[in-house]
Amino acid sequence: MTAAASAPPTALPSSSLRKGEIAAAAALAPKCGPLGLPPKKVGEDIQKATLSWKGIKIYVEIMVQNRQCFVTVLPTAAPLLLQALKEPPRDRKKVKNPVHNGKVKFDDIIEIAKKMRPKSYAADFSGTVKEVLGTAVSIGCSIDGEDPRRVQAKIDDGEIEVGSF
Repeated sequence: MTAAASAPPTALPSSSLRKGEIAAAAALAPKCGPLGLPPKKVGEDIQKATLSWKGIKIYVEIMVQNRQCFVTVLPTAAPLLLQALKEPPRDRKKVKNPVHNGKVKFDDIIEIAKKMRPKSYAADFSGTVKEVLGTAVSIGCSIDGEDPRRVQAKIDDGEIEVGSF
């Protein structure tokens, strides 16, 4: 007799949720129901895996194998920048349209670009750094007290050497 082969892992569609909080079971039910997973348990697993991202919207990937779910956090540039700003978590019901006008160090931008490099479509590492700087423009933060667009121009002019990764 041969042992039954384990089922191949199934990925639920990536979902964007506010992390550090239990997701509503009604929001998870359409994704979990066909696989026979209880949405409440999946929500608790997501909460455990994303405690360090409290109050920040982030993507998670849920892999299911043998009715066991494994949660993977897939941070993009914006949540990594918000985490680098070290702002306290906000109550989204009370504080609407927050202003992120803090300062981020250029070394933090390089670290974020290294994390984002596998997902980037840029040909070289300086392009990835400029992608992260573009996200900093949309968030509204500054880089070492300078406008991110000015830092991008300095990278283009060769005043700032980014190196390779």
